[in-house]
Amino acid sequence: MAKHSKKYRAALKAAPKKPVSIEEAVAFIKKHPGAKFDETVDVSMRLGADTKKTDTPVRGVVKLPAGSGKKVKVLVFAGGEHADEAKAAGADFVGLDDLVEKITKEGWCDFDVAIATVEAMKSVRKCARVLGPRGLMPNPKTGTVTDDPATAVKDAKAGKVDFRMDKTGNCCVIAGKVSFEADKLVANVKAVVEAVLAAKPATVKGAFIRSLTLSSTMGVGVPCVLEQAE
Repeated sequence: MAKHSKKYRAALKAAPKKPVSIEEAVAFIKKHPGAKFDETVDVSMRLGADTKKTDTPVRGVVKLPAGSGKKVKVLVFAGGEHADEAKAAGADFVGLDDLVEKITKEGWCDFDVAIATVEAMKSVRKCARVLGPRGLMPNPKTGTVTDDPATAVKDAKAGKVDFRMDKTGNCCVIAGKVSFEADKLVANVKAVVEAVLAAKPATVKGAFIRSLTLSSTMGVGVPCVLEQAE
C-alpha cells in the first residue's frame, strides 16, 4: 500500500471532521492542494437509488457555468453536411465507417466525448462493446445522439459533462480545476448537485443524495452538508 505524502498527511490532519458547506469545502481544497499540477475538483456522491433495480437508472448531463477547465476531445460519427458542420464546430475527429472500424478492431478510444447523428447510429451500434463499458456510447438522454452535431460539439467543449451512477450506487462528476476562482467552483458544484437531484427516479423515496464529498485529484476528501427535499 502506497504511503501518502507529507503534504497529504498534513491536509488530512487539518481537514474538517464533520460535514461543512460547499463554500467551506472549496476554500479548504484551494488552500490545501494535493499536487503541484492544476488538479481537477471532483464531486463524489453516494446515491439512494436501488442498484439492483434496472428501472432506476441515474444518468444525465450538466452544463458547468464556469466550464470544466479540461481540454475535451470530441469525436463525431457523421457523414455529409453533418460531418462538415461538426468539423466547423471544432470536433477533433469526424467520420463514420472509418472510425467504427478503428474502434471495433483496435479498441481505439482516444477521445472524451462521442456524438452521433441519428442515421449514423445504425453503424455506431457495432462499437457498443468497446464504448459502452467506458461510458462513451452516444445516447439520446445525454444529447449525444442528435442531428445538430455542431451544437453538441460546442456544448461538450464549453463544459457540458455527463454523469451516471455506477453499479455500487456512487456518482462522481468533475467540477472544474483547483485554479478556478472559489465562486466559480462553488457555482459548478451546485450545478452538478442540482442536475443529479433532477435525475432522481420517481421510485426513489427520501433523500436522494446520501452523502456529498469534494476532493481534488491528489487531495483529501471534504464531506459537505446538503439540504434537499425528502
